[in-house]
Amino acid sequence: MTAAFDLTIRNGTLSTASETFCADIGVSDGRISALAERLPPGKTDIDATGRWVLPGGVDSHTHIEQRSSSGVMCADDFASGTTSAAFGGTTTIMSFAAQHRGDSLTDVVADYHARAAAKAVVDYAFHLIISDPRPEVLDVELPALIDGGIRSFKVYMTYDKLKLDDGQLLEVMAVAQRERAMVMVHAENHEVIQWIARRLLDRGHRAPRFHAVAHAPVAEGEATHRVIALSTLLDQPLLIVHVSDPVAIGHIRAAQTLGVRVHGETCPQYLFLTADDIDKPGMDGAMWCCSPPPRDAAAQEAVWRGLQNGTLQLFSSDHAPYRFDASGKLPLGGDTTFKEMANGVPGIELRLPLLFSEGVMAGRITVNEFVALTATNHARMYGLHPRKGTLAVGSDADIVLWDPTRRTTVDWSMLHDNVGYTPYAGRELRGWPATVIRRGEVIVDGGRLNAAPGSGRYLRCDVPQPLRIERPAPPERRLFS
Repeated sequence: MTAAFDLTIRNGTLSTASETFCADIGVSDGRISALAERLPPGKTDIDATGRWVLPGGVDSHTHIEQRSSSGVMCADDFASGTTSAAFGGTTTIMSFAAQHRGDSLTDVVADYHARAAAKAVVDYAFHLIISDPRPEVLDVELPALIDGGIRSFKVYMTYDKLKLDDGQLLEVMAVAQRERAMVMVHAENHEVIQWIARRLLDRGHRAPRFHAVAHAPVAEGEATHRVIALSTLLDQPLLIVHVSDPVAIGHIRAAQTLGVRVHGETCPQYLFLTADDIDKPGMDGAMWCCSPPPRDAAAQEAVWRGLQNGTLQLFSSDHAPYRFDASGKLPLGGDTTFKEMANGVPGIELRLPLLFSEGVMAGRITVNEFVALTATNHARMYGLHPRKGTLAVGSDADIVLWDPTRRTTVDWSMLHDNVGYTPYAGRELRGWPATVIRRGEVIVDGGRLNAAPGSGRYLRCDVPQPLRIERPAPPERRLFS
């Protein structure tokens, strides 16, 4: 008798962004074809007893095989970066095709397609980084790329070679408004950061810890308020990325309360690191430097509250991997100042385990909120839902079986990126993605990768679905004892 399904997952507890229930999953041709109380075994049959069965993670903020504006190449290419994602329970990534000034957007995207197609082991989509909004870019290239399925782009309010002024920001937003695309914003006031940095360097303060001093909270708060105000001129949906500052969170929440279509994203470094981590002897603190920088314990609590009350709706890695050597963090070796270091920290593999452990297992968020923050909201925001980010008949069979009993002490030797260190070393985590399934294929199990380079597929994004801002009463959060 022929099996009804290519794959079945039986006896598990399933959670989506909205509900938790017991059911079996039947998979045919890479998609979920049945959800029922009892299903017959498939050609491949997985017993999920004692496991939490969740949608594969969607990480919509990664920098992979990307050259920075200062010419430094990321440590991870699409092979190591997507392998690391898979082992961490992420089955879809969105990475940036980065335009530098003078570049053709069309050529940039073609280059990234070629790199990813040959190497990726999870499915992937692209955002654009726009640093040179010339008329031909905005009027010709950008609309064509949006029509081709890249419907989101990031702009910067800081960095000498990336920043756009307010007029340029409005020009980009106008294209997005007309073409129904999403604008992502790195919101920090460039002039404030430069003013502080000059005075620090003039006084001989060169160490990595002064990176956090220069990137003062007021720079993030002011820029967040300003770009939200600009977006209201066009009623253009906006996502403020990697939010770290309580004042910035307050601006986002206040705007949401007034009906402004602004969303917020945060990352592991703002929940699990502080500025004290950057204050290490010698150059070691450079390993913890990113922009905006980690702040203090009070800011961490504000970020947790933002996740819990719906102000911050996306939890991404902002995986920006640079090695701790002259090829990455330290271009001038021991003479590198805080202004010359490559900014960014790795996190693609630990994004989900960190939030599962310290969010779900610690009772700060429910498992349904975990799914929303790490998968469903990303897929909705960028036009990939319901193909990605949920467990539903017709959705891609991107499924992760979590072992909530496993305890893991983090060390870089257990990870699969090419960075050489992890900022989260020594942290003990509860819960781990034990089995990872991409489009019905088991790609990670028993600590082994079972996916060939290039087996990940490119995803065209549909029109973004800005998320509803809801203010529910806090639910009972603790799910595990």
